[in-house]
Amino acid sequence: MDLDAVRTFVTAAEAGQFQEAATELAVTQQAVSKRIAALERTLGVRLFTRTPRGAELTIDGQAFLPHARELLRVAERAVESVRIGSRPLRVDVLSSRGAASGLLRGFHRAHPEVELDVVMLFGIDTAIAAIRSGAIDASFRAVTVPGRPLPDDVESARVLDEPLQLLTGPGHVLAGARSVPMAGLAGHRIWMPGIVPGTEWAAYYDDLVAEFGLTIEATGPNFGADALLDTVADTPALATFMGGNTRLVWPTDHGLRRIPVTDPMPVYPHSLLWQRGNPHPALATLRTHLADTATAPNAPGTWTPDWTNPH
Repeated sequence: MDLDAVRTFVTAAEAGQFQEAATELAVTQQAVSKRIAALERTLGVRLFTRTPRGAELTIDGQAFLPHARELLRVAERAVESVRIGSRPLRVDVLSSRGAASGLLRGFHRAHPEVELDVVMLFGIDTAIAAIRSGAIDASFRAVTVPGRPLPDDVESARVLDEPLQLLTGPGHVLAGARSVPMAGLAGHRIWMPGIVPGTEWAAYYDDLVAEFGLTIEATGPNFGADALLDTVADTPALATFMGGNTRLVWPTDHGLRRIPVTDPMPVYPHSLLWQRGNPHPALATLRTHLADTATAPNAPGTWTPDWTNPH
């Protein structure tokens, strides 16, 4: 159904004259008559009768009028739903407990007027595809997986270098240390069942192992953070890595220890990814906020793989 014809019908019905409707719509009276006639042919009924006083609705016209008004309201809502800036900014943070989620919460506190839609996608390829399709506006990721550069239409900016910490139970030999050098981790079992081959975090830990001769085990099913914490707390021989900005809560009787790693300090690089030309105004606001709060990348005494360098 032609919405211009429906709009013309509603305007003529409210005005009571085709000439007044034409003036309001900034078209000719002939154009109004043609639109009404076309709508009548589509519906198979007469909508108006001409009288000396103008145009009056027929019984069918009276029945159609409230539905016509609703059609126009629905059409306006449909347009409004995709109008630039009217929909929420849709951002992928990978997980609710990680550093990226904290960055987005900080943005929300600073800009409560920006409506957000937070999603959690798995893997950088999935996130990039969602960015390019318009399903999301931005994603927090490490950039980029070796041999898989970003598409030309996807941009990135480094926004946080998150220090890794060693997490141990109370019975671990390193539990009492105030910090531990990278060289001091050689020979210790570091258990990380959440590492999935092909992901950007798997590429990061592969390079960490190769660079410092560590032993990282990704064996066993991944039952989530709570099960990981329970196991580390109860197993003196196991430790795990955890981001310094990761927010986790565990029972006080677990006695878990978060120990800084030094010489060098391994940091996990978080970048914001978005599609070049994305017009959502809140995306620019997010980028500016993150640029103002970003940590300087590659600080002295830190380590990241070469492929995560800013670009």
